[in-house]
Amino acid sequence: MGKSAPARADQPTAAGAVAEHLAQMILGELTPGSSLPSEAALATRYAVSRLTIREAVKLLEGRGLLEIARGRKAVVREPDGAAFADFLTSIIRYDPKGLFDLVEIRLSLEVQSATLAAKRANRAGIAAIESELQGMRDTAGAPGQPMSDDQELSFHTHDVGFHEAVALASGNRILGFLFEAMAQPLREGFFISRRGHEKRGHTRHDTIEAHQRILDCIKAGNGRAAAEAMRLHIKDTERDIRVALSQLAHQPVEHS
Repeated sequence: MGKSAPARADQPTAAGAVAEHLAQMILGELTPGSSLPSEAALATRYAVSRLTIREAVKLLEGRGLLEIARGRKAVVREPDGAAFADFLTSIIRYDPKGLFDLVEIRLSLEVQSATLAAKRANRAGIAAIESELQGMRDTAGAPGQPMSDDQELSFHTHDVGFHEAVALASGNRILGFLFEAMAQPLREGFFISRRGHEKRGHTRHDTIEAHQRILDCIKAGNGRAAAEAMRLHIKDTERDIRVALSQLAHQPVEHS
């Protein structure tokens, strides 16, 4: 009788296989806050030991799908974009190409969010977008006057808030979640793009007017115009980033 074939390196362990089944159950059947069945019940269901179940649950905890409290059943976690945000932020800080990757993603997501917001936004959604735009106006200061570091941080925070509010007004929960997770990397990207914006002879008040055009189209319920206004704004941001990076000449970027 010949030797049995060695296990393949990419063959999942018993715990890994159970973890994949549990992940499908968590994402497809359970809601945040729900408890998993007991270890004993899961061991019976998958015909494995309780130790294997424990290892599988630990794997899912590491993936951010479960929360484990001592002496209690594992609980399904609320979606958390922190790891995604950290990943995007690290790319932007250490790889200039990451800024353009983010712009490409924004073009796809934000044009869609503006289109949907024009069709679906209710009064509360419109009010949230208007509030963030007003925040940009309030912190922009007088034309021609430089902003303090605190003003600039607040301006970019409201700018990010505007785009997130548009995503939320789209009525698509995944878009809303993505923009919540993207807040920090977007803010860091805005610090860089503003430098290029100024080098090109534009002002923060031009940025405000670009956002106003997007809002006007959304309020008018014109999805096509809202999409185009958003597309032009993001393409303008891409040009700003190119100018800013050429001025920096590959020197380390400081972040507020």
